[in-house]
Amino acid sequence: MTDFTFKPFSEMTEADYAAIGFRSGLEIHQQLLTAKKLFCRCPAGRYSEKYDAEILRHMRPTLSELGEYDGTALMEFKTKKDIIYQIHRETVCTYEMDDTPPFELNEEALDIALEIAMLYDCNMVDEIHIARKQYLDGSIPTGFQRTTIVGVDGHIPYRDRKINIVQLGLEEDACREVSDIGHRRTYRTDRLGMPLIETVTAPDMRTPQEVSDVANRLRWLVRSTGRVRTGIGAARQDVNVSVTGGTRVEIKGVSRIPSIPMLTYSEAMRQWNLLRLRDDLHRRGITPETFSARYDNVTRLLRKTRYQPIHNAINSGMILQCVTLVGFRDLLHWKTQTDTWFSREISDRIRVIACLTTLPNMIHSDSTADTIAASEWQAIKKAVGAGDDDTIVIVWGDQRDAETGAKEVIIRAREATIGIPSETRQALRDGTNGFERILPGPDRMYPDTDMPPKKITTERLDRIRNLLPEPYYERESWYRTLDIPTDVITPLSISSYAELFKTAVKQWNLDPVALSVALIQYPKRLCREFRHLDVTGILKESAMNEIVDAFRDGSIRREGILVVMRSVLENGGFSPNILPQPCTDAELNRIIENAMIALETMAFKDGDQKLRKLKGLVMDPLRGRVDSRMVMEKVERLVSGGRS
Repeated sequence: MTDFTFKPFSEMTEADYAAIGFRSGLEIHQQLLTAKKLFCRCPAGRYSEKYDAEILRHMRPTLSELGEYDGTALMEFKTKKDIIYQIHRETVCTYEMDDTPPFELNEEALDIALEIAMLYDCNMVDEIHIARKQYLDGSIPTGFQRTTIVGVDGHIPYRDRKINIVQLGLEEDACREVSDIGHRRTYRTDRLGMPLIETVTAPDMRTPQEVSDVANRLRWLVRSTGRVRTGIGAARQDVNVSVTGGTRVEIKGVSRIPSIPMLTYSEAMRQWNLLRLRDDLHRRGITPETFSARYDNVTRLLRKTRYQPIHNAINSGMILQCVTLVGFRDLLHWKTQTDTWFSREISDRIRVIACLTTLPNMIHSDSTADTIAASEWQAIKKAVGAGDDDTIVIVWGDQRDAETGAKEVIIRAREATIGIPSETRQALRDGTNGFERILPGPDRMYPDTDMPPKKITTERLDRIRNLLPEPYYERESWYRTLDIPTDVITPLSISSYAELFKTAVKQWNLDPVALSVALIQYPKRLCREFRHLDVTGILKESAMNEIVDAFRDGSIRREGILVVMRSVLENGGFSPNILPQPCTDAELNRIIENAMIALETMAFKDGDQKLRKLKGLVMDPLRGRVDSRMVMEKVERLVSGGRS
């Protein structure tokens, strides 16, 4: 392998990532804004923490037609989990519980998926075929997800090149996980079956920052349609990472795009260091063929230990298994990620597969931390026949879990002699990642016999294409020529007000700067002011059309847009009677006169302070009803001795 040492994240360059052969792709799951779920008529997007009943299921592996078991199925079976589904009568039906066949595909969801595939410039399929994709963690009660492909071989522009879109799929969402403790995993079914699209890119990203950039471009492109859900959990990214000599590792369910650069950096570091670990093992003569390990019950030897976790485990009736890894001395302290060691790879496997979730769930003789006494380590090494070049690992649990844990230690250690195992990993808050499950095999999809093929007609595609919005990045290019504020360019390009802005500027000749600020920054300001209201829901496109139309015909001034928006929120919607009445000259003169009288009772340190106070007294009751520039000029003339 090339001699390369990972630098801190902030110091890595494009040349560094090229040196290790960094490659990454995305699988982005985005919920669609539909009224109903994908294969039944239950409402979509209706979440609740309440539930009416619980259903218990167990997942069991079955032989394929070729007489083989799926690796992920076997792994999940070893966990011996009780799967609990919490159901609410308003958001779930017998279809989700696999007691009745699916309904016909949601046509609204299909239209949205076809529209987004066109925005990706995909080749559209002329017939969709529903397939079943195995989901073996229990998050879908059937054990599979119904999915279909609507477009392939698309792309989006990025910098000076294209990012290839392998495919766009339409599928049903899984349950929400409530908890996963020990041998009990609990899900809530309100999200189950909601329509979502899966965008799969090629591994075209060459640095962690590019992965984040492309994720944002894909997010903004689908949001620009106004037909996808937003908010926490509405979009989730699976990030695939590999380096030269490594393998594709999938980081599942990344909910925040800003965390992607650190996560992908950490995974690249992990793979690079695991490859170096493999090479070190080979130099020691430890290969998949020569690998040797065994485990023994050592509970009796540690009955009097003062190490609290083991002391408590023995007192509660648990047993201790000691695994001897022949020739592994000091390798469990091999660095994999930032402040993370190979021992964590093993601990994660024990936690997930043996369900030994209380940490620490193991100790080992390579550790520099205080654990059991040195004399106890020596006694155990002698009892199990471990040599000076060996490492021993101790795990504890009930009879079944401790034995499963010991076997997983051996499996993961042997995998180190091969390189990098194919697995999915979970994103952790510190930017590192941990084991989640074995990566499913390539044969996890098969035809769904409950759903017939569905023809995608030319007429349907033409109807959708005729209403297709322009890509948001084309809007951005136009906005830059208008010199509108930089911070509103992207939000406006993906907002539901983009078409209104286009009409107002191109057909009505309204000021693009003032209008862009009003459409994007004013609602943000009001969100902070009206925290208890759904500001974006009330200031929907129809209400904003009325406000901009009033601005266009002079019913309100620029400053009045914010005033009217606030009135819309206070009244729960737009109505003509909330528009401020224009100010007459007589009213303006009276307000100025009253303000001048009020000033006589106040003290000021200079004339500038007096002028600012006068302007405030005049404008407060008139904001949005008059041209503020004209009023300010009039006030300044009065103060300087001019006539009104």
